[in-house]
Amino acid sequence: MTTQPTLTRTLKLPSLVLFGLAYLTPLIVLAIFGLIAETTGGASPAAYLMAMVAMLFTAHSYGRMAVAHPVAGSAYTYVRRSIDPRVGFLVGWAILLDYLFLPMVIWLIGGSYLTAQFPGVPIAVWIVGFIAVTTALNILGIKVADKANYVLMAFQLLVIVFFVALAVGNVVSTSGAGGLASTQPFFNDTSSFATISAGAAIAAYSFLGFDAVTTLTEETVDPRRNVPRAIMLIALIGGGIFVAVSYVTQLVHPGGVFEDSASVASAIALQIGGQLFGAVFLAGLVVAQFASGLAAQASASRLIYAMGRDSVLPKAVFGRLNAKFHTPVVNLFVTGAVGLIAIFLDVATSTSFINFGAFTAFTLVNVSVVFHYVRQRRAGKQLNPVSYVVVPAVGAIVCAYLLSQLDSNAITLGVSWLVLGVVVLALITRGFRAAPPEMTTTEKATVEAAA
Repeated sequence: MTTQPTLTRTLKLPSLVLFGLAYLTPLIVLAIFGLIAETTGGASPAAYLMAMVAMLFTAHSYGRMAVAHPVAGSAYTYVRRSIDPRVGFLVGWAILLDYLFLPMVIWLIGGSYLTAQFPGVPIAVWIVGFIAVTTALNILGIKVADKANYVLMAFQLLVIVFFVALAVGNVVSTSGAGGLASTQPFFNDTSSFATISAGAAIAAYSFLGFDAVTTLTEETVDPRRNVPRAIMLIALIGGGIFVAVSYVTQLVHPGGVFEDSASVASAIALQIGGQLFGAVFLAGLVVAQFASGLAAQASASRLIYAMGRDSVLPKAVFGRLNAKFHTPVVNLFVTGAVGLIAIFLDVATSTSFINFGAFTAFTLVNVSVVFHYVRQRRAGKQLNPVSYVVVPAVGAIVCAYLLSQLDSNAITLGVSWLVLGVVVLALITRGFRAAPPEMTTTEKATVEAAA
């Protein structure tokens, strides 16, 4: 019987979905609208639709693995238990790059928004403020962070609703009600299947994080039922918002030619809503970054906790929960400290730190479902071959393709990080001759019995 504190199960399906949507940051669709519209030739909703379909295959695979292995650790745990402990460690190591640095990128973008409006305040002040408040909320417990998330997501969604309503009003006033129904945003003379595919490869990055709720499995009520449902709902709702918002925005500004593609959304917000809505829109962007940072830091701390509990990272440091708050306090401080690096980076450079780990994990989680199918079949248990072989195989191919489309900086950094992981793996497995350490049988039985 363990005397260590455990994570507290308080999250139900609505909270999980909101956490995942906060991680996705629905307003990101407007932040990168100019880039997607430019790439697709004015067919941004078509790119998001294609990306959503592709991501649903991987969401399905995460759902199958969440049912089979209802413990914290996400891709690290799934690959470790379905394929091989060594491969699982390397996937966990790779995705650490994404989970550890994504909060930093989020806080940097939020600081950039505020610095643009208040140039007299150094960006370091905003970044430290983001980190301090977010870390404090996450230390107090997942329930406190959950309540804060409800408020932040409500405001973000309200801004999106106002943006869509104002965009619809703008289209009706200029083109009549008939202007709302058009196929031009999906396909037009300046778009092609190639441009839409290229746009989909970029748009797929907007879905990063739909899998993050799997790191909260041990804080979820009835995880075998709620986690798979939450993953699919996050991908569907998030994808639906991306398609709908990009569609109306494309109606307001047809085509993909802009003077400055980076600031298109703010310019459109001013065009359809004036100065007042322009200010509200900015507030929405900042709140969205704060909510996303809250979810991203919570998820990163749980992944580190799972790896620490298994002793593949120092257990005495990373595999412990605070006895009072039942949260991995040290891990939260570590992610906060990493976030301080944002003070010395620009947004373009910082984004090179993520994506490699995410798409590596997506690909291997799809493969792990096929391995799970084979293992269960050998054990005499029959599983649906469409659900456990065909769908994951398609998901693996799509994610491997997206991985190959990352820029050279992301590939170089990701491969370098992976080589370092191989060195660490060699050290903890005595030259790959032993399996990486794992949590004790008693700890594993306690966690899985609670699921």
